[in-house]
Amino acid sequence: MNGVVLISGSGSNLQSIIDNAPEIDLNISCVISSNADAYGLKRAEKAGILITVIEHRLFDSKLTADQEIMKVIDDYKAEVIILAGYMRILSPEFIDKYLGKILNIHPSLLPKFKGLNTHQRAIDAAEKIHGASVHFVTEELDGGPVIAQSSVEIDSTDNAKSLASKVLKKEHVLYSKIIHWYTQGRIKLIDNKSVQLDGQII
Repeated sequence: MNGVVLISGSGSNLQSIIDNAPEIDLNISCVISSNADAYGLKRAEKAGILITVIEHRLFDSKLTADQEIMKVIDDYKAEVIILAGYMRILSPEFIDKYLGKILNIHPSLLPKFKGLNTHQRAIDAAEKIHGASVHFVTEELDGGPVIAQSSVEIDSTDNAKSLASKVLKKEHVLYSKIIHWYTQGRIKLIDNKSVQLDGQII
């Protein structure tokens, strides 16, 4: 299945997806970055994947930038859009066009800790368990239906950095697994509110 990956930073999840792409039936047609200096672009180039940089600050509005991204996605006939550390909020027009085809991974056990700084917030809230969630993207920020989660224990010695490292290891395994479910046709978004897995609502 043809897909594009949207990034903004180091691209560690991107690297995991690249490494697993043949096994999860994914052809990464292009990596799109909102940041020209993102290290993830080097990862893509090393793997022989085409790259595109679309920096929102160079456009008049979020929508015009997203329209450029949509052109790239459509040019490559992408069937799945994978957000891997993409630090821009997508416009409603973008989400509406590709609804049910956009996957995101978020570093918390949603619905807890939407947004940024999730690891420190989990520690500050005295949580015992933390983790990562893969969900379909809808217009509500980090609010789309959760497909699957993976958890870690928060130790008394953990800080935001150590906790982030533990969660990231889980992310690398979880995301590729769920992308494979998608490329196999096992999951789909139902009514913006729920996920169907192997014909069953979860």
